[in-house]
Amino acid sequence: MSNWKGKVGPLLIAEIGGNHEGNFDYALKLTELACASGADYVKFQIYTGDTLVSRMESAVRNEHFKKFELKPEQHIQLAKACAAAGVGYMASVWDMDALDWIDPYMSIYKIGSGDLTAYPVLKKTASKNKPIIVSTGLSTLDEVKGCVEELQGYNPLYKKAENLALLQCTSMYPIPKEDANLQVMQSLREATGMTVGYSDHTEGSMALETAVAMGAEILEFHFTDTREGKVFRDHKVSLTQEEVRALQTKIVDLDKLKGNGVKAPLTIEGDHRVSFRRAVYPIMDIAAGTVIEAQHLTTLRPNHGIDARDFDKLIGKTTKQHIKTHQKLDWSLFD
Repeated sequence: MSNWKGKVGPLLIAEIGGNHEGNFDYALKLTELACASGADYVKFQIYTGDTLVSRMESAVRNEHFKKFELKPEQHIQLAKACAAAGVGYMASVWDMDALDWIDPYMSIYKIGSGDLTAYPVLKKTASKNKPIIVSTGLSTLDEVKGCVEELQGYNPLYKKAENLALLQCTSMYPIPKEDANLQVMQSLREATGMTVGYSDHTEGSMALETAVAMGAEILEFHFTDTREGKVFRDHKVSLTQEEVRALQTKIVDLDKLKGNGVKAPLTIEGDHRVSFRRAVYPIMDIAAGTVIEAQHLTTLRPNHGIDARDFDKLIGKTTKQHIKTHQKLDWSLFD
């Protein structure tokens, strides 16, 4: 079974990320809501301020991330809550020491856009021998290819599309629709041969729905309980439980609309193949012994008698008997 197969088709990842803002009780509430939304995975970010941002070079960012920290035992509790609900737990692990204690709870690893060029992070994550999803925000195609080559060099597991996926992503919050650039998914697929999907930072779900129609096998979207009264930026691009359910319904409908790719008349079109199509009919009364010319004929519905595709085959034939205007024709009427 594919690592990227979700309940309704594409793998759906509800990214809580930093929406909990360091409040574990709120993180647990969001986890429960996300699990009940029908998402296949609930995703977090594991870090400490000091293992992510330099205190000297970016003191403000360092302090920001410290406020959003959750303790190891809290992440493990969140992972267990997901497991109890039958939903996968996933995280972007930005603290390399955390890889060891979170690994028993992770079946898929996520590399965030900011770590696509952090080769030591890639190397240690690849050593865990589990499928990896990489977001490609901030990156050029050559940088994405470099990341793929590094992962494949560390571990041949990632030479298979079932073990490595790339998400088109634009790392701004929110982005206008034109910056979603969903056609990049095809560029990523052609350049690497890996599985492709989409990580969304637009408002609403239209980009996610379009990505599915364009072949995305993975959808990642931020998740919240409500966008009302929220200050932290990620809430603005987040879906709620009801919106995730609505997205799933649309994905099912999109799959129905895509069909199977086989061009053939359906059973429901059976009668229409006669009533909608044309046959050759006389446009006037034609006397016996007349040599048929194009001016004697027309094409009309229904397709009774001689098919319209055989119009030219009638030209030059001679009528054996009198034929009436709009009469159904048969080859036995002609020499």
